[in-house]
This record gives sequence, structure tokens and C-alpha cells, in this order.
Amino acid sequence: MSGRGQTIKTRTDKEIILERPMVTRHYKMRWNIEYCVGCQIGPSICPFDAISHVDAVLEGGRMAVKQAVDIDPEKCVFCGECVEMCPVSVISMWVNGDKENPVIEYDAFPSLVQSTTFDKTKFNMRKRQFVIDNCPVSVISYDKKEKTLLVDDEHCIRCRQCEVASDGAFQVEQPWQGKIELRREKCVEGCLACADICPTRALHISEEGELVLADYYCIKCGACMQICPVKPEVETYAVEATAYGVTNTVEHTRITNADDLPVYVERWRVNHTPVVSAAWTSALQRLADDKAGMVEIDRKRALKRRDLILALKGGHSHTKETE
Repeated sequence: MSGRGQTIKTRTDKEIILERPMVTRHYKMRWNIEYCVGCQIGPSICPFDAISHVDAVLEGGRMAVKQAVDIDPEKCVFCGECVEMCPVSVISMWVNGDKENPVIEYDAFPSLVQSTTFDKTKFNMRKRQFVIDNCPVSVISYDKKEKTLLVDDEHCIRCRQCEVASDGAFQVEQPWQGKIELRREKCVEGCLACADICPTRALHISEEGELVLADYYCIKCGACMQICPVKPEVETYAVEATAYGVTNTVEHTRITNADDLPVYVERWRVNHTPVVSAAWTSALQRLADDKAGMVEIDRKRALKRRDLILALKGGHSHTKETE
């Protein structure tokens, strides 16, 4: 029997729950394993190495068993960094029964700047089902009374498919800036596993059975690189980090064979609220590449791109209707 202060772990096929009952504070965290994509960010962000990656099982180049994560209850301190940084919004945290994230509550970590907004004056409501069907996490719904579309903002993953499906009536601000590259010629023959794990259809299989990249939908989670059978090679390097006037040298890793990878994701910078924190400085160094000031795809051009429309569910029919 677990006593106060000990962490109790429960795992099923659908979720992982950690609970730590204490005298004055009762911590609880939940991972929705059904929607977890086993990305790079969770294991990278955790300052105590409590989150580990669980490999997928591939059969004939397809995902037979989904990749995921596991959590060591003896290492987790319920700091909440993973909750804020999860790109697919599958981690929730409560303190004494109320939703709370300690690193945000105590200003030790910034909130990511991200949003999904809808302007119904710019939208043809006859297309509402097309938009609803193209939300990969089913967070868009129709309000009959107000005759508008609503978004469950807490669980939105900012994939921007609603932007393209709605012809710009939705506008999405993603937290991460970066890029994804697909080099199909470097893929293992017959492998389509990255399309199986991609949460946004940024990587998807076309009607012709080919692996296709719709880069505008990428949320920079890196799950595709995790499942790819061609693995990154890394080297260690030193970085000096200064916080509160104290400079420390920290060892980090970087990929040395980036040009040889079939799929490659870079995260350049993240939009966040102002904060001065050693925890945030360390987290950013673990997650962001040594690039900044790069230009993302322009929204206006993206809305007109035929390949992005074709990537949507029913996109082929939609393009015919608008031609």
C-alpha cells in the first residue's frame, strides 16, 4: 500500500495516471495514450529524465504497434513542464482537484503563445461539416443556437488544417517555428510509417499510395523522426547558459547525419510569454536548433496551395467543387 508522498502509477491501454497524495497538496497527472504520438518533446523536455520513449513495432513498413512514452513515477516531480510543452495536448494536471500547472502558476516557465480563432463573417457555413471532419483531434463543433463553429482550445493542436478547409475563416498561431523536410529518395523501400504516426496529415499517403508532405500542417513534434527506421546519429557539445547572473556549461546533443535522414524536423524558436527562468533556458536549449529568424510559409499562399487542399479528408472533391 502506498503512503502519503509516494507516487501511485496506473496504466491502461488508454491512459497513464500518476498521483501523489500529500498532506496539503494532492497531485495528479494524466497522459491520454490514445492520442499520444510518442514524440521527441516529452523525453527531451523532462528535467529529471522521468519520461522515456517506447518504440513502435513496424511490419512491412507500416506501424503495427504505436510508439508511445512511459513515465517513471520515482523520478517525476510533477513540475508540469511536459504539460505545457506537449504538442498534441494529451497531458493534464490537477492539484487538489483543480487544473493547475506548478511551473506556470509560479512563473518558473512561460505559457506558449498559441491560438485558434474563427471569424464566421468570412465563412460559408455550408462547408462546416467539411471543416469539422478535417480536425484530426475532433475539437471543432457546430453551435446551432449561435450558428457558429466552436473550438475546444485546450485540446487544439494548432495543425492549421481548419485554416485551409475554411478558406481562411479560421486563423491559427502555432507556438513553434521551424521546418520539416521529406527526402523520399532516402526512405526505406515500402516504408510509410511516418504517415501512420503523424497527428496532422502533414505526412500522409496520397490516393496513388505515395508518401506526401503537406508542410504547412506540421506542428514540429518530431514523431516522424522517432518512428523512421533510419535513425539520427548524435554528438555531444557544450553550451553556456546564463540565468540570474550565473553562467553554467551544459552538455547537449545535435544530429550529425541530418542530410541522410528521410524526414527531418527542425525547431528554431518558440513563441512564449515573457519569463526569466533557468528552467526555461535549459528546456529551450534541449528543444530548439541553433537557427532563428527564418521565414515560415505565408498564410495567404498556403490557402491557395492545391497540395494542402488535397491532403484534407475529401480534399479531392473539394478542389473539384471550387474549380
